[in-house]
Amino acid sequence: MKATRFYGKEDIRTEQIPEPELLPGSVKIKVEWTGICGTDLHEFEEGAIFCPKPGHPHPLTGETTPVVLGHELAGVIAGLGEGVTGLTVGERVALEPYILCGECEYCLGGEQYNLCPKAGYYGLSGWGGGFAEYVVVNNPAMVHPLGELSTEVGALVEPLSVAHHAVRRSGAKAGDTAVVFGAGPIGIFVTLILKAIGVETIYNVEISTIRKEKVLSAGSTRVIDPTAEDVVATIRELTGGRGTDVAFECVAASPALQAAMDSTRSGGTVVNVSIWSHNADVNLFGLTMRELNLVGTSAYANDHAAVIKLLQEGRIENVEQYITGRISVEDVVELGFKQLIHNKEENVKIIVHP
Repeated sequence: MKATRFYGKEDIRTEQIPEPELLPGSVKIKVEWTGICGTDLHEFEEGAIFCPKPGHPHPLTGETTPVVLGHELAGVIAGLGEGVTGLTVGERVALEPYILCGECEYCLGGEQYNLCPKAGYYGLSGWGGGFAEYVVVNNPAMVHPLGELSTEVGALVEPLSVAHHAVRRSGAKAGDTAVVFGAGPIGIFVTLILKAIGVETIYNVEISTIRKEKVLSAGSTRVIDPTAEDVVATIRELTGGRGTDVAFECVAASPALQAAMDSTRSGGTVVNVSIWSHNADVNLFGLTMRELNLVGTSAYANDHAAVIKLLQEGRIENVEQYITGRISVEDVVELGFKQLIHNKEENVKIIVHP
């Protein structure tokens, strides 16, 4: 079958590899659409970070690069292994792409399996991925039926689940106020989830004119440009001096994290959503004196089904507008990765058809 694999920095190749074999207890998915994630871009630009380096096989898959990329995937069930129930051949599904040990306290607890110390991902760690015609998944619980939703929308379920998990970690509820720093894909999706759960007042902080427009369409109350306004002073003024109940940092920049902390009310919660490649430089005095809750969030756990329900109920609407490109897997570098790197302001999600 045709597949696109990561070999190293700026080295991604589309080639023929064997089609994966359906095994007892597994699910075979014919991939239809897969989103390009920021993680994929980091691998492409910087070399193996999450992908297992040569000589260092992943502890669960046993694989090293080259590996098939693509973890934001949706498709149609092509086969069910012996013993699999609750799924039907031909139904549309989205994949929660975890590869888990199933033995540690986090896996056995069921609520924080995202913290499994050996966790890997289809599309990064081996065992195939979405930039291929087929993938075989060894844990049917990670395969989520989409019902009447299209597989194009299904390819957005994974990043929406990242946002859903971050919002859950914040404790935000209907009637709260929120500020989201950054209006890239995750910033937009955090805004969508906040709106879907009943948070009516959502401020966003963004420089890009195009992204300002996109996040307003997601339900932002107002977008603040940090090059034109004092973000903290503006938010304090808008909230009557109180600050927001929750804040989300989605840009991996120290000034944004500091402003998020300074914009949040005493006793409020700041969620760091970004994955940082450098140390943050922030003043923690306010964290202590105002009893702020600074919270981390890692991917998702028990979020995919909830996101699919929000989409099915129409509480997240017109999500297709955030698909800004549909390309074939052969064009993933030129029309996918390079577009997202060099024209990132114009793009939210580019999805790939194998």
